[in-house]
Amino acid sequence: MNWLDNFIGFISPEWGVKREAYRQYLGELRNYDAGSYGRSNSNWKATNQSAEMTDRYSRDNIRARCRDLERNSDIMNSVVGAYKRNVIGGGYTLQARTTDDELNSEIEKVWKMWCKKDNCDVTGTQSFNQMIRMAVERKKIDGGILFLKRYTDDGILPFKLQAIEVDELDNSQIIPKDNKNKVVGGIEYNRYNKPVGYWIKQYSIDGYSIENPVYIEAKYVIFYYSKKRPSQIREMSDMSPTITRIRDANEFMTAVSVKERIAACLSVFIKKQIPTTGIGRGGTNSTMGKHDYEGKTISPGMIKELNAGDEIQVVNPSGQAADATGYIKLQQRLVGAGQGISYEATSRDMSETNYSSARQGSIEDALTYAEEIELLTENVLNEVYETFIISGYLSGLFEIKDFWNKKEEYFKHDWIQAPKKWIDPLKEANSNRIALQTGQKTFKQIASENGKDWKEQIEEIKDVLDYAKENGIDMGGVIFDKGKEELYVKEG
Repeated sequence: MNWLDNFIGFISPEWGVKREAYRQYLGELRNYDAGSYGRSNSNWKATNQSAEMTDRYSRDNIRARCRDLERNSDIMNSVVGAYKRNVIGGGYTLQARTTDDELNSEIEKVWKMWCKKDNCDVTGTQSFNQMIRMAVERKKIDGGILFLKRYTDDGILPFKLQAIEVDELDNSQIIPKDNKNKVVGGIEYNRYNKPVGYWIKQYSIDGYSIENPVYIEAKYVIFYYSKKRPSQIREMSDMSPTITRIRDANEFMTAVSVKERIAACLSVFIKKQIPTTGIGRGGTNSTMGKHDYEGKTISPGMIKELNAGDEIQVVNPSGQAADATGYIKLQQRLVGAGQGISYEATSRDMSETNYSSARQGSIEDALTYAEEIELLTENVLNEVYETFIISGYLSGLFEIKDFWNKKEEYFKHDWIQAPKKWIDPLKEANSNRIALQTGQKTFKQIASENGKDWKEQIEEIKDVLDYAKENGIDMGGVIFDKGKEELYVKEG
């Protein structure tokens, strides 16, 4: 308000209010509809706060509801299952990329042994692939998971992992180890909001807290969660935007199921004009039970008497069964859209697709999964691998010269995901052949997409062709002509 508005408001408060109301009205017309508080937005109340303030008071409640749906909802499990299948699938294979081929072979051999449950898991119950598969599931449901680096005397390496849930972060801690830091949500941060330590509750096996929390430095903790805002410092369930729709679909299907079960029951009610409890002085004087019915339920083939004067009034809501399919399809599409994946990926319903649409949907879904794969590999797998290399060097398993001076060189590696089955293998094979011939793809890329090491694949092809040739069998295949120095496919 300017000085004129203040003056008018002082002389005539009524005219001051009218001028302000008219100004707000003009503001709503000139600015954003989404920002107005008109009739359509009157109940839409929202405030701007930091991510931690926004998440803090809903985090535990949302996590509990997501876990409830995890236990009881098929739609929830269809979404989580789609992520597990595509982000982890058959697991990841390590390819060491140092300049020493012998060292690469030794690292890959030891890694394969370390990934067994007795060597990588401090509890000895899960292999490494099983642990990261659980991590993807817990991130979708709980919002995140923590891995603690533990150093023990058993196993092929002293290094192991301990998976703990986000519930074990001690929210009650407020006093930092360093007075310059601050503790929020069980995590100690420096002035740049970088985690420097974690306060972990200590539980007995039955889930009750039995000891004081333990402080663990951040370098021994891997916190796997998605950060969506700069001010976000802790996890929020990935399913939070869609759990209300999932619950609505569950409640709808429960109501439809109950209605259909009742409608399927054939029952007979006998209405009598005279009560069955007796008449006159010879009858029973007690009226207990006259107007009551045992169980108040309906069951198939039921025959039941009614009290005198009672009538049956049937509540028969129509339309649910007929509309259930369309409603559930719509809900599943919205749930999938909220998670960035297609309806077909969550429902496994391919009745409305052809090859082209299924392939396009698969490509779009793959872009969503690629974000999760990137987060998993960069924040979890790579750090685990680097700690594995350091532990192997310190324990004497790997003989590496000048390790500390060139450790980044010895950390080089690739992750190869287990291959997926194609919708039409013939079309995909022809596509790869054309891409290879036209230079759009290399043999290394194609081998990686199939979950194989390109060098190992070439060696396998050579071994098969040499063995077949020795036994007088012509298997065709890929031939390298050293005279012409070119790669071609042998016909026949």
